[in-house]
Amino acid sequence: MFDPGTWFGFNKDSSGMTCNRMVNICKKFMQVKILLFAFLFLIQNRAITQTSIDTLQLLNDVKTLSADSMQGRKSCTAGSRKAQRYILAAFKENNLRAFNGSFKQIFSFSTRTTKCDSAANLLGYIPGAASNCIVLSAHYDHLGVVNGQIYHGADDNASGVAALLAIMDYFSRQQPRHTLIFAVLDGEEFGLQGARAFVHNSPVEVKKIALNVNLDMVSRNDRNELYVAGTYHYPVLKPYLEKIAATGTVKLRLGHDRGENSTDNWTDASDHAPFHEMGIPFAYFGVEDHADYHQPTDVFTGINPKFFINAVTTILAAVLAFDDRLEEIINAKSPSRGN
Repeated sequence: MFDPGTWFGFNKDSSGMTCNRMVNICKKFMQVKILLFAFLFLIQNRAITQTSIDTLQLLNDVKTLSADSMQGRKSCTAGSRKAQRYILAAFKENNLRAFNGSFKQIFSFSTRTTKCDSAANLLGYIPGAASNCIVLSAHYDHLGVVNGQIYHGADDNASGVAALLAIMDYFSRQQPRHTLIFAVLDGEEFGLQGARAFVHNSPVEVKKIALNVNLDMVSRNDRNELYVAGTYHYPVLKPYLEKIAATGTVKLRLGHDRGENSTDNWTDASDHAPFHEMGIPFAYFGVEDHADYHQPTDVFTGINPKFFINAVTTILAAVLAFDDRLEEIINAKSPSRGN
């Protein structure tokens, strides 16, 4: 557990006030430290800023989406609607185009514990010259407030949404070869509801979706490991990802997509699963579970900014490779194995 007093080198001030009584100040210090790291990272890498992500904005997006004011972003709540407004502002800032005049795809779902009549996927696209497209997805919903405690969902999955927005910003300045659909999905925590709504009511012909790149939990790992699942089912993706892994600043591991153990096999673990069920190849980027997974302690100060920035840069490199060679992927695709 993070101890702000230990981190900053003090446990009591001269008046005897403990850090426990200064917890809000300590949190602010940690947030400033993270954002300062991003600024220094940007300065040190200024030679590649023209083709890199906006690191300050990346971290600010996670901070904002996981703030107390978002109330855990549970589907069909005020916190969810607040998150929607924030994300849609980024859509407009990056000049995304809407399908049928709206960025929202409204749907409903019900589970044993939850009924939601106004869930909303947020969809926009950047057109490319070719007709086939890549869907980049990340879910923005989380668990909300449980027994009076906010489940902030910083890593799960404010980090994936922030990464998607950073990639969106990049391609708003560098037009892709193929159309990129940015799908910020609702209802993942309740059984991949948003992804299912998307594939069954796709704004484009499903046959034109050549690939899904799904981002879910990408901001922290103590071993500097980022996993990408999907190559077991779609080996055509493997050489592109292996090339990126050989030169990346994170340890990009291919795996977690085979076997019967659901803990080790992520094939059905997140929003890429409904795409896979439709025969659409996927690359799912994520980290292994940590102690704060699905806990109120999954907060902004828990992310690893260096790892997160490098992970998103690695994911962007993969999207660029897929966009450049998508015809090869289309011509070679065929699931080698079932689930």
